[in-house]
Amino acid sequence: MNDASWGAPPRAGHWGSTDQVPAPGYRREAPPSAGPVHEAGAAAQTRPMPIVPGAGGHQDDGADREQGAAHIGGPLFRDEQEPDIRPQEPSSPQGPKAKKSAGRDLRAAIGVGVGLGAVILASLFIYKPVFLGVIVVAVVVGLWELTSRLAERKAIRAPLVPLAIGGAAMIVAGYVGGAEGAWVAMAFTALAVLVWRMTEPPDDYLKDVTAGIFAAFYVPFLATFVALMLSAGDGAWRVLTFLILTVVSDTGAYAVGWRFGRHKLAPRISPGKTREGLVGAVAFAMVAGALCMQFLIDDGVWWQGLLLGFAVAVSATLGDLGESMIKRDLGIKDMGALLPGHGGIMDRLDSLLPTAPVVWLLMVAFVGSA
Repeated sequence: MNDASWGAPPRAGHWGSTDQVPAPGYRREAPPSAGPVHEAGAAAQTRPMPIVPGAGGHQDDGADREQGAAHIGGPLFRDEQEPDIRPQEPSSPQGPKAKKSAGRDLRAAIGVGVGLGAVILASLFIYKPVFLGVIVVAVVVGLWELTSRLAERKAIRAPLVPLAIGGAAMIVAGYVGGAEGAWVAMAFTALAVLVWRMTEPPDDYLKDVTAGIFAAFYVPFLATFVALMLSAGDGAWRVLTFLILTVVSDTGAYAVGWRFGRHKLAPRISPGKTREGLVGAVAFAMVAGALCMQFLIDDGVWWQGLLLGFAVAVSATLGDLGESMIKRDLGIKDMGALLPGHGGIMDRLDSLLPTAPVVWLLMVAFVGSA
C-alpha cells in the first residue's frame, strides 16, 4: 500500500481492533501481496494512511516495498512513501533576514582593480604612448566581447576585423590629429564595416552593419576622447582626474546604495541601483572633483570641480544603465569573464566610455585644450 487503505486504520502489529470479536464462522485470510484487505460486510472506504513506524525495530527494505509484504511484528498496513528530507522553506516571515551581499567576489574584484590601477598609472606617467597602447588593447577586447555576445544571443554578425583595425586607428588618430582625426577614422571604419560585410550572403546585411557601426561608435569612438585628453600638455593629470572621478562616483553609488538604498532608480533596467546610490555618487564625485581641479589641473579652481563631479556622476550612471539595457536585451549578466570579480572589459568600460567626452568637453571649456 502507498497512500490509502480500506476501513479504519488498525493498530500497529494487529489485524483489527482488540475490542472486537470475530463473528462465528468468520475466517481471516492472508491478504494478497498487492491490494487492500476487505472484511466481510464492511463498506469499502479510501482514506490516506498515516505513517506508522515499524514495531519490529527495523524498516522495510526495497524488495518488501515493491511486493507489498509486511514484516512480522510490524504494521500490516502502513504508508510506504519515503519521508521528505528536502530542506523546507521557513514558514514564518519573522525568521532571520539574509545578510546583504554585493553579488561579487570582493577580494578578487579589489585585487584585479589594484592590478589594473597600477598598470594604468605606470603607463600614464612614464610614457604616454604606452598608455595609448593600453587604451587600444581595452578597445579591441571590448569590441571582441560585444560582437561575440551579439553573435551568441542575437545571431548578429558584426564584423570584428574592420572594427578592431578601425578602432585602433581612431585612438591613434585622435591622439595625433585631434577631434578631426578621430572623426575621419570613424567615417572610414563605418565604410570598412559596410564593405567587409559584403563578402558574405546578403541575409541580415542591414542588421549586421547597423550593429557594427553602433559598436564602432560605442566603444572606440567614445574611448578616443581619452586620447584627446592625453594629448594635452597636462594630459596625464586630466586622464587621472577622469579616472578618479568615475571610480569615486561608482564607489559612492555602491557604498551609499548598499547601506541606505531603499528606492529603486530604474527597477526595469537595473534593480540594484537606487536613488540614494545616485545621491551618493553625486556627493562623492563633486567632492573629488573639487579637490582634483584645485590641486591636479593647471589653472583649475574648486567650483569647476563641483560642476565636473556632478556631470561625471550623471554620465557614469547613464552609461551604466545603458549597458544594463544592452545586457538585459541580450539576456546576460556580464559581457565576459576576463576580469575575476568584475566580469569582462566592457563591464568596466560601461561608465568610463560615456564619461570621457563629458570630461574632455568640460576640461576644454574650463582650462582650454593646450
